[in-house]
Amino acid sequence: MIRLLALLVAVLGVVCLGLGAFFIYQGFTKNNYLISTMRDEQITLGLSEEQIAGGDVLDSMAELQRAGDTVREHRHGIAPSYNDVLGGGQFDPTNIRQATYAQALNLENYLYLGVLSFGVVQLALGVGLFMIVVAIALWVVGFVLWRLSGRVIGL
Repeated sequence: MIRLLALLVAVLGVVCLGLGAFFIYQGFTKNNYLISTMRDEQITLGLSEEQIAGGDVLDSMAELQRAGDTVREHRHGIAPSYNDVLGGGQFDPTNIRQATYAQALNLENYLYLGVLSFGVVQLALGVGLFMIVVAIALWVVGFVLWRLSGRVIGL
């Protein structure tokens, strides 16, 4: 009975290892995807002239956060809120102030979505690493149970 439990714990460890590897794989592939798509967009907001001349673009969580905060600050310079820019009316795409505000809102959301995406990638990598640690712990417990099962009489 204890050997069966030991085997079950070891199998559960293998499942945890597989899940951990899957989460880490997903984390790395999504991270690479995010970086490549951000580089394709070639957003340079907040970078110095030297960085831009060197081909740098926004492609990290911290850079996207700074750029999103900058766009929000500029957007609030146009109007403190969306309702304020509309002045109680409907959106008018021919109104340059409203159109600029809407475009700033779109860019800000895009940048913050990138920040969120990088955060989810970090979460997936952390969960994957945790699952691998759990897998190792389960293997150790399974091994100890297996060894103890040979010494226990009557079980």
